[in-house]
Amino acid sequence: MSLGVLLRFLVKRYEFWGAVLALVLGVILIRSCRKTETDKDWRFVKGYGIRLPMHYTMHGFDVSKHNGRIDWKRAARMESEGVRMRFVYIKATEGATLADKQFAQNWKGAGKVGLPRGAYHFYHPTRDPHKQVQNFIKQVTLKPGDLAPALDFEVVNGVGEQKLIADMQIWLDEIEEHYGIRPVIYTNGSLYKRYIKGNFDKYPLWIADYSNTHLNDYNPDKLYIWQHSQSGWVKGIRGPVDINTFVVDSIRLAELRL
Repeated sequence: MSLGVLLRFLVKRYEFWGAVLALVLGVILIRSCRKTETDKDWRFVKGYGIRLPMHYTMHGFDVSKHNGRIDWKRAARMESEGVRMRFVYIKATEGATLADKQFAQNWKGAGKVGLPRGAYHFYHPTRDPHKQVQNFIKQVTLKPGDLAPALDFEVVNGVGEQKLIADMQIWLDEIEEHYGIRPVIYTNGSLYKRYIKGNFDKYPLWIADYSNTHLNDYNPDKLYIWQHSQSGWVKGIRGPVDINTFVVDSIRLAELRL
């Protein structure tokens, strides 16, 4: 018996509850089909040690002081099965006073080898947003071709929703005014659903989602970058590396560059 015949039988035989069950099964079928379409495009790439979504072509990574000293020439030259790392986001600052100890060296190194680069700020909701803006501006000077600044939103730290959203908006507004480009918001699926969706929909989204092989849960009009693994390997970097992929075409990618 085909699924379509089964659904019609359930609706006819059990009326209300049959219709409910048919609806549930239909949703499951649709989501399953979506997953299957993208699942087949994932391929294990030996050099990076992980599976990559090959239906996208722009792959990159992000780093901080935790990655230690980086050999940027090796990282930029690396190629495995036709895949190269084509952009990087680098941690610059955290909270109101902290600067990443490796930022200056990483920023200079990425620029020297011609790797498109962006800087990100780890946001602390309990700290003054104005001071967090000044901390970032003090460390980061952008040039034409650099990627838009990113707000790394990973913690709430007990701050109420209304204040958290209002303070984040201050950071985003002041950064956009200073650099002349709309910032990117980095977050995970849970925080996106609770705080970002419906409040910051106009901002480019960089989502961390390691459990899915699809992006059906996010607004396709604003999703630009997907961090899909924390376990990649890149030459010139010791230990595991976060791997990201641009999920937009080259035209929309230009929206994130100065």
